[in-house]
Amino acid sequence: MPYRNLPSEIPQRHPGGRPRDEQLEQRILAAVAAVLSESGYEGVSFEEVARRCGASKSSLYRRWKSKRDMVVTALRAGPARRHDSDEIDTGSLRGDLLALCERLNQTMRSADGRTAWLLMQAGLEDPELCEAIETSMGPTGARLPRSVIDAAIARGELPADTSPFPYEEIVGATLLIRRLNGLLVDAHYLDALIDTVLVPSLRATSDRSQSLPTGIFSGNPATQTNPAQVEDIP
Repeated sequence: MPYRNLPSEIPQRHPGGRPRDEQLEQRILAAVAAVLSESGYEGVSFEEVARRCGASKSSLYRRWKSKRDMVVTALRAGPARRHDSDEIDTGSLRGDLLALCERLNQTMRSADGRTAWLLMQAGLEDPELCEAIETSMGPTGARLPRSVIDAAIARGELPADTSPFPYEEIVGATLLIRRLNGLLVDAHYLDALIDTVLVPSLRATSDRSQSLPTGIFSGNPATQTNPAQVEDIP
């Protein structure tokens, strides 16, 4: 006897045996973004997110093994997500630096200043979070990829043993400060930053690349024993 009135599509089931609730996941990720904006990375917890979106903690644990994974997923789903290629290869050092700066500026502008600042602070305290954001979202522009340096060396634009320190120390911090203070970051500004600061400073690192520290956006900078706490960031 033929079956009748069966749905034309059967919900896809996941390893846990239940169909994925996309609307619930959207609510969860929206709650993560809200808590992150209000309280920073430290304020995000499974308990608080579950309370905000009216879900059970078990529904969160089924999706993510850690808070870090949940935050990275929320960031990827938010306005910072990109649809362009991760590869940076314009054919020139200046073009590559401009593409990276534009990408980072877009990332900074996709979230409010407080969120961007607190994510930076979390990255300093949790190198694995910093690495997860960089690898899962694709290069954010906060770091200077080794491939860009190697290509510039091969073209004769940079000396051998160039260190990424100037880029990773300067660009992220500068764009973030300008973002927090409502200062303009346009093509004219980025051109000046690249031509007068980045290219000369990158070229100057060759002689002492082995002794240079790691930059603030390197993912693992050296920290003080008792770092100052930043409060009341607008």
